[in-house]
Amino acid sequence: MTTFEDPWSGLTASGVNARRVNRDGHHDFFWIVGAKSEPGMLLRLTPDTPKVGPLPRMRNLDLSYSEIAGQPSLLLLLRDEEQRELFAGLCADIVNAGEGATDNHDALSRAIRRTMRWHHLLRGGKTGLLSLEEQRGLLGELQFLKRLIDLIGPRAAIEAWKGPSGASKDFELDGCLVEVKARRGAAKPFVHISSEDQLSDVDGCRVFLTVGAVDAAVKPQGQTLTDYVAEIEKILSAADLETASLWEQAIEASGFDFADDYSDRRWTLGKTLQFEVSEGFPRIAAPPPQGVSGIRYSIALDACTNFAVEAGLVDQFIVERNGPWTN
Repeated sequence: MTTFEDPWSGLTASGVNARRVNRDGHHDFFWIVGAKSEPGMLLRLTPDTPKVGPLPRMRNLDLSYSEIAGQPSLLLLLRDEEQRELFAGLCADIVNAGEGATDNHDALSRAIRRTMRWHHLLRGGKTGLLSLEEQRGLLGELQFLKRLIDLIGPRAAIEAWKGPSGASKDFELDGCLVEVKARRGAAKPFVHISSEDQLSDVDGCRVFLTVGAVDAAVKPQGQTLTDYVAEIEKILSAADLETASLWEQAIEASGFDFADDYSDRRWTLGKTLQFEVSEGFPRIAAPPPQGVSGIRYSIALDACTNFAVEAGLVDQFIVERNGPWTN
């Protein structure tokens, strides 16, 4: 049985409250104790290091930018003392990822990406490959993301993609919310709704449901999940640094990892259907009765026929409210 060596031993909020993680490290990572004696870790930043954002919101953890001893820093604090040992391992992994960076900004980006990876795991994600249905769902969202890039540009498109962060709708735009579903083209004409919030109304916004056909293919037809991700990575990485960082955070949070091997499964992206979720749409109304939560249900697509809209009309509305992209 391994004995836990507490890296915060001897640190206190009122006395010495910081200790360098690795004396021979290339970057300034410190174990730190917060003002309320909570264990934490910080990465000291140089004054000219551009901040990466937005930062993920995580249960039992606080991630923020702070001024520590007069210098800008990335600060990670633990709110749940019972998770102290697990948190120490998380921090050590983040430091290990950051130490491979070439400069301070690269270390910051790597630290945040690794934190997002842990965020995915701790909120129910799995190590290893995404399941077939998870791959199909991610491909559906990536298909819509690529469409948004063409309409409103890389930065606005990646800022709108909220699915990986666990938001109730996959895409949030000015005046427009979009929930994306992916299904086999030959499957029974149903889509699965995983919460009471996915199709709920939001004041001042039109809500759309996009259903795309994502089918398994036999080589040489189609592309792997990695191929599709790499296509979008190429576009967003060529944009400004902030856009590239937002993309890295989002794709990490989705559970995808370029190190994983998806070469045994190829996919084709087919026809997309669009529906506007408005009065009379077949759904379970929100909010549900008091005491009822965790609602999951299925919708027959033929019951949505009267709510179908042309994709061009949705594109036009998105551009009108969010502005066209001028490259």
